[in-house]
Formats: sequence, structure tokens, C-alpha cells
Amino acid sequence: MKPPVLSFEKVDPIVGGIQEEKLVEMDKVIPVLYKNLNGIIVIRSNKTVFERYYNGYQKEDTCHIASVTKSILSALIGIAVDQGYIKSLDQKVLDFFPDYVCHPSEVVKKSITIRHLLTMRAPYLFKPMQEPMEKMVRRKDWIKFSLDLLGKNGNIGSFKYANCSAHLLSVILTKATGISAREFANTYLFKPLGIKEVADNPDQTFDYEGLFGKQLKGWAKDPMGYSTGGWGLKLTTRDLARFGSLYLNDGMYNQKQIVSKEWIKASTTGIPLEKEIKVSFTHYGYLWCIYKSEKLYAYMALGDGGNMICCIPQKEIVVAITSANMRKAHDRWDLIVDYILPSVL
Repeated sequence: MKPPVLSFEKVDPIVGGIQEEKLVEMDKVIPVLYKNLNGIIVIRSNKTVFERYYNGYQKEDTCHIASVTKSILSALIGIAVDQGYIKSLDQKVLDFFPDYVCHPSEVVKKSITIRHLLTMRAPYLFKPMQEPMEKMVRRKDWIKFSLDLLGKNGNIGSFKYANCSAHLLSVILTKATGISAREFANTYLFKPLGIKEVADNPDQTFDYEGLFGKQLKGWAKDPMGYSTGGWGLKLTTRDLARFGSLYLNDGMYNQKQIVSKEWIKASTTGIPLEKEIKVSFTHYGYLWCIYKSEKLYAYMALGDGGNMICCIPQKEIVVAITSANMRKAHDRWDLIVDYILPSVL
């Protein structure tokens, strides 16, 4: 049976299979412990059972979703594969950059594929979680900066989180399709989901405010016009809920297959992370974070400040959260574990 269209008309929590008391308790806790949280929506079986906004935000307001952008980009790569723009995830990254001069001895760099970028399994010339982002954004050519770091200081297969990988994927998408990630998303993802078209910002600056802060509009781009791959997209909380519901329903929305079921499964299965990596998830898929235990399986799009889409298939739950930028924000996973999961009847 085809899934119904996601409804934002709030239903009686009991009808949605939710115990409202825990969500009421969560609503009281959020302003105290999660002060930068702007919006949260809880979906159960394609029905809205909880929707709240804080700090003056409303349902139509967009927020910078930070690294949740990566999971959006992952879907775009999947659509491009489904439509034949990208032939295979095993295509070499350097095949898309024929003008880049690579030294003959750089064997590792030449071997890196699209799949390695998607799964964050490509080595880079920086230590884990110490990517020189401040240097990259000051350059006019982010592509060369990323490619110069790629394939060094490690082996293919080890997990290394890198915004460079996501940005290279955005560039590859544009080289394969002829249009920016923003334009591709508007046509093949946002419009079918009922998400308002993301407009170009011709006046974008390349300082902090223009790329991350108050002056950010739509979807940021690099100095060469490529949509940022690792961050930079502004969407509403409802937009994130729509996207999460798309994944929970195997790529279908409004009775239309937007992303293939096979891509959804591959994206959210993931590769186990090395034990020494200290993060709140256990596996990493195609730009999706995955938590697996004996009792629980969830996959998440995570961004700085606590931006999140969390999908829990066995409970038919989607949680969408938008947040303002904040250092060391309280972990949103605690909201899932302490309030949302215990509310399920």
C-alpha cells in the first residue's frame, strides 16, 4: 500500500499512538536545557503528533541546518545515479576533474571514488575533526584546496569526517548534471516534496556571516558558484520533516517515487565505525549517521547546534529539529531517548 501524504494537521496523540504526557514534559524542558532549539516536529505514522516553536520562530521561518545539508546532498546524488547522470559510485573522483594536476606518485588519490566520499572513507591531510575549514573558505578555489588535501595522511577505508568530501560531491553533481546542487534539488527533490523553491543569492558574501551567519540566504555557494556540500542550506522545520518522511517511506512521497528504495536502504545501512571514534552513532552510511543496538535502529542527519532529522523505522517515527548555531549544544539524542521513545504506546 502506498503511504499517505504527510499531514501537518495535528492529530490526537492517542490516535497517533503517542502518550502526550511525555511530550508535554519535553515541551517544558526544551526552553531550559535546549535554549537554541527553534523548532521541533514529531511524526508518527505520517501524522503530526507534536509541533512546537521557540525563540520567536514560526513554522514558515527557515534556519541554517548546518551539516544536515550533507544528507540532502546524499539524496541528490542518489537521484542523479537513478537518472543516469552519474554512472557508478565506483567512478574515480579525479575523472571529474581532468584539469587537476596530480603527481604520478599520488596513487591513493587516484584510487578514491565517489563511494569513498559518500561514506567518509577517504583520507585527508589533516587530523580527525581538525579540518582547516577557515583556510578553505578564504580561498577562491575550494576545489583545488580539497583535492590537494585528498588522499594523504591515511588509508582508504578509515573513517574521516570531511566537509571537503561533501563539497567535492556537490561539484561532481554539477559536473554530471550541468546545474548546481541547489537547482537540481529544486527540480527533483524540493518541488516534489512541496518545499518552497530555494532561490539563488547573487549578493552572497564569503565571510562568516555570508556563509554561516545572519546574512546566509537560500543555499550558500563557493566563489566559483558551486553549492556548498557540507553546510549552507536554510530550510524550515517542516521541510526537514518532509525529507525525513520521504526516507522513512522508502523514497516515496505523495504517491511518487522520488528517491529509489535501493538508495534509501544503502544510505541508511552503513559501515561500522572504528571503536576509537568517539561519537554518538555506531555506523555511517551515505552521509547519514546511524545508531544500531540490539533494541534500537535509527538513522540521523546531524548538524552543528543540534539540527537533526531522526528516523526510527520500527516505531514509524520522524523527528525534525532546527536550531540556532551554538557551541556545545545539548545533545538532541537525549530528547529522543528520554521523552519521545518513552511516549510511544
